[in-house]
This record gives sequence, C-alpha cells and structure tokens, in this order.
Amino acid sequence: MLKTVKIGKLKCVAALALSLLAGQGLAQQQASNLSYVDPTIGSVGLILEPTRPAVHLPNSMVRVFPARADQLDDQIAYFPLTISSHRQNWLFGLMPYSGPINEQAWGKKFTSDNEQIRPDSYTGLLEDNGTKISFIPGAKAGFFEFAFADKVDHYLRLTILNNGEINLENQHALSGIEEFQGMKAYFYAETNVTLGDVSYQNQQGKKRALIKIEGQAQKVAFKYGISFISKAQAKENLNREIADWDRAKLQSKATAAWNKVLSQVNVKGGTTAQKRVFYTSLYRSYERMVDINEYGKYYSAYDHQVHRSDRPFFVDNWLWDTYIALEPLQTILNPKMEGDKLNSYVQMYEQSGWMPSFALVFGDNPCMTGNHAAAWFLDSYQKGVRGFDLQKAYEGIKKNSLEATLLPWKNGKATVLDTFYAEKGYMPALKPGEKETVAAVHGFEKRQSVSVTLENSFDDWCLAQLASKSGNEADRALFLKRAANYKNVFREDKGFVWPKDSDGNWIEPFDPKFSGGQGGREYFTENNAYTYNWDVKHDLDGLFQLMGGRAKAEEKLDDLFRASLGRSKYNLWYTFPDATGLVGQFVMGNEPSFHIPYLYNYLGAPWKTQKRIRMLMDTWYTDNLFGIPGDEDGGGMTAFVVFSMMGFFPVTPGVPVYSIGSPTFNEMSIRLDNGKTFTVLAKNNSASNKYIQSATLNGKVLNRSWFTHQELTNGGVLTLQMGSLPNKTWGSTNLPPSALNYNP
Repeated sequence: MLKTVKIGKLKCVAALALSLLAGQGLAQQQASNLSYVDPTIGSVGLILEPTRPAVHLPNSMVRVFPARADQLDDQIAYFPLTISSHRQNWLFGLMPYSGPINEQAWGKKFTSDNEQIRPDSYTGLLEDNGTKISFIPGAKAGFFEFAFADKVDHYLRLTILNNGEINLENQHALSGIEEFQGMKAYFYAETNVTLGDVSYQNQQGKKRALIKIEGQAQKVAFKYGISFISKAQAKENLNREIADWDRAKLQSKATAAWNKVLSQVNVKGGTTAQKRVFYTSLYRSYERMVDINEYGKYYSAYDHQVHRSDRPFFVDNWLWDTYIALEPLQTILNPKMEGDKLNSYVQMYEQSGWMPSFALVFGDNPCMTGNHAAAWFLDSYQKGVRGFDLQKAYEGIKKNSLEATLLPWKNGKATVLDTFYAEKGYMPALKPGEKETVAAVHGFEKRQSVSVTLENSFDDWCLAQLASKSGNEADRALFLKRAANYKNVFREDKGFVWPKDSDGNWIEPFDPKFSGGQGGREYFTENNAYTYNWDVKHDLDGLFQLMGGRAKAEEKLDDLFRASLGRSKYNLWYTFPDATGLVGQFVMGNEPSFHIPYLYNYLGAPWKTQKRIRMLMDTWYTDNLFGIPGDEDGGGMTAFVVFSMMGFFPVTPGVPVYSIGSPTFNEMSIRLDNGKTFTVLAKNNSASNKYIQSATLNGKVLNRSWFTHQELTNGGVLTLQMGSLPNKTWGSTNLPPSALNYNP
C-alpha cells in the first residue's frame, strides 16, 4: 500500500514537473516569437515614406523611434517622446548632449552605432562621444536612460517640434506643452539626478532647451508621462505607470505585453527569414489604432471636450488603408477591442456630426476617397463584433453617403458634383483641356472621378446591408441601386473602367496605363485603370459579365500581371510614385491591389492565386531594410502579409468569407478570443510545393477555395495537401460569393 501511495505521489510530482516544463515551453515559445521581430525591416522607403522602427506597447499612445531620414541614415537628430498619429506631428524631441554650449550644441545630429531595436526596447550608442541610450515604453509613459562616457558637462536637449514651451518644475522634474493641429500635448518628466541651469534657443520656428545635469553624473534616468488633457494628467499617467526607477520591471511588463499578442499566432516550418517577416508584420499590425483614454477620461478633438469614460477611446485610423486587411485581421484576433474602436467612431460622429474617414488624434483628416466606415462596420458586425450602437453608426454612415461631399480629401457638405453623382450615378471627369470650375475640388488631388465612383459603389453596397441589419430596410433599395454605379464607368467595348464627362461621353484620348496626370488623380487614386479595373469587391459576378464572362475576365487578370509598362520605369514612377512592387501592371506596393491575386478563386482557377501569392510574398516581402514594397501605412500593408502568409485573405470586407491562398508555413495556429484554436496544416509544403492538391476542414473533404468566418471561429483544422504541380480542378466549382443581390 505504501508503495502504491509513493508511486502515486511520484506520478503527481512527475505530472507537476511536466506541467511546469510545458509552461516554461510556452513562455519560451512566446519569447521566441518576439525574437523574430525586427522593426527595421522595410525602413527605407523605396520611393515615398520609410517605415519607422517604432518602440511601443500594442495599440498605445507612446510611440518612440530615432528621428532620422531613414534607416540608412546613421545620424539621429532626437527621439520624439511620442507622435500624435501615424506619420503625423512628432512631439517633444529629446537628446542627450555633452560638452560646451555653443552653436553646435543646439542642432547637432549624432552618429549612431550598435543599435538594437525591438518592439519593447531600444538601445544604441552615439559614436561621437560614447553615450549609450536606452528606452522602454509604457502605454502613456516612457523611460530613457543615458550612460555618458566623457567626464564633461552633460545636458538634456529638448526640442519643441511644433509650437510650445519647456519648463523646469524643480531640480528633478520638468514639463512641456506643444500646440499642433488645433490641440495640445503635454509631458511631465522626472530625473534621478539634479537639474541645473536652463538655456533656451528659438531658431527657425523651433524652440530648444538645454537643461544642465549637475555634478557630471554619468548615468541619467529620464521618465515621463504624456497627456492630451493637461500637465497634471501627464504627471498622473507617469505615476501610475512608472512609479519607481525599476527599469527591469518596466522592461518585463513591455516584453510580456508583446509576448501576449505575438503568441496568439504560432507557426511551424518555413525559414527563419519568413518567420522574421511574419512576426514583424504582426507587430506592425498593433501600431494603430491607439487608446487615448487616460485612466478614466480622454480629450476628444471632435468636440474639443474632456470626457469621462471607462471605455477605451481609439484614434489614429486611416480607413482607406486599413479597412481591407488591418481591421479584418484585428476582428479575428481581438473582437472586443474592435468593438471599442467602432464605438469610438460612433462617439466621434455624435461629437462632430460626421462619421470620420481618417480619425486622427487631432480630428478627422479627410484623406483619400470613399466612405469606408460602411465597409468596416459591416464587416465587423457580420463577424460578430458588438459593443457599439449600430443604429447610430448607420445614421452617421448614411449621412456621409447622402449629405457629405464624396470629393477626395474633403470634409463637409455636398457640392454640385455630388448632386450630379446622385442624379447620374457617376462622378464626372473634366473634358481634355477643361479647367476646374468647382472650388471645392482639391487643387492637387483633383476629382479622381473613376475611383470615387467605384469606391462609393462598394460602400453603398455595404450601406444596403447595414440598412437591413439596423432595421432600416426601406433604405436598402436606394443603396443597392447606388451600388451598381460602378457599371457607369466601365467601358465594355474597351474592357476597362474609363472616365466619363458630364455629357456622358467617354474621355478621349485615354491610356489605361498612364492617363490622369500625377498619380492618375484626374481619374484615379494613386493607381491606373489596370488596378482599378478590379475594384468592384461587392459584385465580381457583375464585373466578370461586363468583361465578357469568366474566361475573358481570367485572361484580363493574367494580362494584369504580364502587361508591359509601355514606357521607362523612371517615366512611370515620376507620374505614379505609389505604383511600386510592380509585376507587369500589378502594383504590390499599394492597398487597392491586395485582393486582386485572390480573384482567381472567384474565376474557378485558384491554382493561379496560389502561384501568384507565393511569388509576391517571396519577391516583395523580405527580412531586410528594403523588405516592404511601398508605404506600409501603419499596418495597412503588413496585415495583408500576415493574412497571406497564414494562407487566406478577406477579399470583400462585409462578406464574412476568406479566400484560400498558399500558406507560407507548414502549420499555423490562431488562438481565438473564444478559447478555441483555428489551425492551417499545409502538408508536404515547401518552396516548390506551393499548389493545393486537396483539402479537408475538420476531417471533411473541402472542394471549395474559401471558408466562412464562422468556420474559423468555431475552431478546427484546415488541412491542405500541397504539391509541385497545380490541381486545376480543386476549387474550380462552388465559387466564393460576390454579387449585388448577395445578402451576407
């Protein structure tokens, strides 16, 4: 009996040991996902903006990086204590300085070396003087440490990057205020050393302060809080998040925050480089939106008031860039947070009277085209996201469609061009040589007449569905009619979308590859007719019919990837600088192209989707400074990478269906919010074995190239048998749904 008891105890001890080892294994796995992240990937813009290697917590206010031209630039001007919004105003530049106060002291850039940049920390060396710099982020606070090498006078150099002031609070604290875009930002900082005299300079519109560090201290800690409410709130944010000087504890919290989100998706197989691309892309999918609720209250630029609320208030969303991939990805990973984001948009509508398009911290920034809040709200609602007032959301989106101007880069009431659109069903283009007569048209962005028609057709289709969901069924017919407006700018005899003048005549001459001026803006948004030919996400069946049927449409899609530029590359990029990552006329480096490789699934030729996706991932998304083929747009592009490497993509936001591509990894698992797990197994997967031979979903044969969101959230296993030659019959029938009359 005693032996039995002892054996039982041994079994318990062994089980406990195995459990502990399993827990350690999970922790190691989580840490390893973070170790793959390299924020410098893609940080040299091919033509336009570089991607910044931001150090921050997921979806948090404080975002810090070294301010330089791009990652090839070895000199740092300063570190912003945060940025207002992605690629918008940087706030409060901080830099350590050693030596005498002279002209060089105020504007000197410092040559950097030995940088280590991770999502949860930064370390680097200034080779000019041997100063070591480290940074760790909080949500609304941050912690710098400077280790000086020279025994000379040391200073903290703070720069007001917009308009404002720096103040010494006492011998161990300082504060600042910046005014930008009609609002204010504040910081409150403390140091572990004594601060002395302050010298100020105001030059070329920038105010700088040099704050002396007494006693030639060799190691200086600088912790600070940020607020959009007040200096007192910035101090409270600091005290709540970094109450002491324990750098290791703060580092542990930051690492844990990233381990939590990066371990939600786990992969096996693939190369180290592919894992680096994947997890860096996943990290970038957490830069935006950001929660600016500061422990029970937030400042809203939408009514210029401070509101008390226990819910997050999210800002910083460029819907034109993010509705296609980033928000659908977060809808899978964090549906409750997605509900809070949508609720924030509803609050912005209630506060300002308009549903935002680019909801930045300083207000709606009406960039690009479309009313894509319709697509985002519908997509999220169809996938089970709640936590917002659907009726109020519908009211705001409907108002944007029927009462606001549809003109690019404009907010406000409708114009005569919008009246024309409502009556004729398309945005008219100017005749060749005709000068603009409508003052509301943006001088540089122009009318973008075809893409405005196409994108609002899709958004109105989404409104038709929202009308039904919100109990406004009487509106459905109106918006379905408007959803068909895309047909008014498709020229069947040419097989292309085509601009049309106010008299109803097709614009001539017109080159689908090159017309429209800078960025094609007379007719399109940053891309040409070859790209926008496929921007009918809500009615692909109708589009294929206009093209002459599926066979003809497939030929046109093939041609997209093969058509010549028709001119030199420098000539093309001078006019279309956003058209990067070219494969024929296909543009990998811009958001309107993301869904296009998956359209072969809708044409009954999914093997071509598999072929194209593998090629595009391998060619354009690499693990080096040049590894992003266009403007990454704060997760807009890298969320597409996450989806495509996982093996599927949401072609039509609002239709809860995912098109299957060709997964990069042998195994990919998503831990879902409901406690279940969805896994994609790609058996016999390799660089050459990119084609799906057969598939099962939870053990049952799957002969279609798509699955539903409900099938994903139910958990289970999608098993794909891969091979080196295409199976041209798999997925050739039972095609994914896309039609005007389809009701998701």
